Amino acid sequence: QVHLVESGGGSVQSGGSLLLSCQYSGHSAESYCIGWFRQAPGNREGVAVIDNDGTAMYGDSVQGRFIISRDNDKSVVSLQMNSLEPNDTATYICAAELLCPESFSGGWYWGNYRGQGVQVTVSS
Repeated sequence: QVHLVESGGGSVQSGGSLLLSCQYSGHSAESYCIGWFRQAPGNREGVAVIDNDGTAMYGDSVQGRFIISRDNDKSVVSLQMNSLEPNDTATYICAAELLCPESFSGGWYWGNYRGQGVQVTVSS
């Protein structure tokens, strides 16, 4: 069982930045791949994941703008979001699974442990 609690989020203007954090806990949680996906009306999309060795993967729409990082000593995965655009508006959900997804294409179903999510709103 892995427990995930998100923090951060909020409202920002286009071009701005936000930092999301995901505090994780539970048995062997540090061994899990942990990341973020986002949910908007009619759309669910993988954002970024990071393996326990620090290997990161990003969705195409955020590559080069978002940075995911992990601190196993503090049990936190962070998502630094830069150059935010109105299309980034969504609920961001922290998720975990033992293995990272093979790809971000074909719909998003990864993450058998999930947090409650935080809202990110980007205005133009």
